[in-house]
Amino acid sequence: MAKPNIILTGFMGTGKTSTGRIVAERLGWPFLDLDERIVARAGKPIPRIFAEDGEPAFREMEARVCQELSEAAGLVVATGGGAVLRAENRAALVSGGTVICLEAAPEALAERLGTATDRPMLAGADRRERIAELLAAREAAYASLPHHIDTTGLSAREVADRVLALTASLPAGSYRLPVRTPGSTYDILIAEGILAEAGSRLLSAEVRVGRCAVISNPTVAGHHADTLLNALRAAGFEPHLLLVPDGEAHKNLDTVAQLYGELTGLRLARDEAVIALGGGVIGDMAGFVAATWLRGVPFVQIPTTLLSMVDASVGGKVGVDLPGGKNLAGAFKQPELVLIDPDVLRTLPGPEFRSGLAEVVKAGIIGDPRLFDRMAGDGPESLSGMISQSVRVKIGLVQRDPFENGDRAWLNLGHTFGHALELHSGFTLRHGDAVAVGMVAAAVLSERIGACRTGLAGEIEEVLARLGLPVSYPFDLDAAIAAMATDKKRRGRTLRFIVIEQIGKVAVAGDVPEDAVRAALAAVRAPA
Repeated sequence: MAKPNIILTGFMGTGKTSTGRIVAERLGWPFLDLDERIVARAGKPIPRIFAEDGEPAFREMEARVCQELSEAAGLVVATGGGAVLRAENRAALVSGGTVICLEAAPEALAERLGTATDRPMLAGADRRERIAELLAAREAAYASLPHHIDTTGLSAREVADRVLALTASLPAGSYRLPVRTPGSTYDILIAEGILAEAGSRLLSAEVRVGRCAVISNPTVAGHHADTLLNALRAAGFEPHLLLVPDGEAHKNLDTVAQLYGELTGLRLARDEAVIALGGGVIGDMAGFVAATWLRGVPFVQIPTTLLSMVDASVGGKVGVDLPGGKNLAGAFKQPELVLIDPDVLRTLPGPEFRSGLAEVVKAGIIGDPRLFDRMAGDGPESLSGMISQSVRVKIGLVQRDPFENGDRAWLNLGHTFGHALELHSGFTLRHGDAVAVGMVAAAVLSERIGACRTGLAGEIEEVLARLGLPVSYPFDLDAAIAAMATDKKRRGRTLRFIVIEQIGKVAVAGDVPEDAVRAALAAVRAPA
């Protein structure tokens, strides 16, 4: 059988060529630099191609080579940073092998690129500003690629180690997405069947072998605990299953106290992990326990609902509810690893799956118009791909703003309204359903204050309704306003709302007139 190519792409300065040469040497495979092939065919260097023939001519040559690589095999390939901007190029490269996007922090890129004169895309510009501009323009294309490796602070040999480990361990149709945090980097792995590999994946993430506490609820554990516990034991771990009652109503300090008591009995040490196996409630609560037990122990997220896969398991926010509102007691606790197995969604009830689609639509509205268009049209190409696209939107925001001091607040689109409705319902309203209703209210508010064009709210409502999500809910208007006063996203005495400017672009609005808020709520209030 022909060996699939290994294709390294990503922004200039991420180490594609130097890493590719090392990978090729270790495998004994030929190495091909896509830019070098173009130079050889054109008979002149890339800066001259740009100067004499223009960028479009260069891109056409680039596209022809990408198509040729779709029929090649057993190569290690390094592409230029712009090669994957065309959808047809991406498709050709993916069809020929494993495509890995190398990335690095902007400041690292600026340092690596220095004053190099062989970068025509940087010519005549402030380097740092131009890098930021190009990264923003290419973000969606890079995000669509299946595998990502962060090269910040790594040598080419260290990156090569990660490339080889990735290509040896992840099957086709899987995704590896790194998340940079202020103190470290962790991976989000998306692959069908990966739950059965949890033990080896924890070892690869350098989670210490020993005792570990698996926190779940009876419903999820009945479906998936045996698979996880067997995988952990096979890797040398000593897992202990701790069960808590199912549902948001139990995400409170009483349940946390129960878990503390069980951890005391286990004598779980500071270097032994807490693993969350469940939806957002389990992930939030287990993460809060991991953050506070012995002032912090390693934490692993294994989400089992669509909503928790695309939202709650990413970004490190954990917490529990208090009588006055959702997640009022919380912390930031970054996981060592997130394992997302789309296969587990087969056991998820239909209403719960649809509830998770609200967060997918939200991701599209916030930062991925193509994802929104897919949800509005024929749907995603694959479940894993849909999850990956949604997760990439959140990764981009949490990396820029790990402690929610700025852009990360965009993730709260629809949540100020939605959390009020959840509280009003006594938490009987599903979180995703509440967010769906809340997004319609946010869209109506956006129109009313002139943030977006008239008619956008109706388009968003139509997409949500088509997916089977609620777009209205019966509630008392004054009670909902009162519930919003406890929202943790307020600043001082002012509530902040995320408003929509256009699909793919949102903003924070403060000092919103109360009559506009009431009008937005009235638009989504169903008859009792």
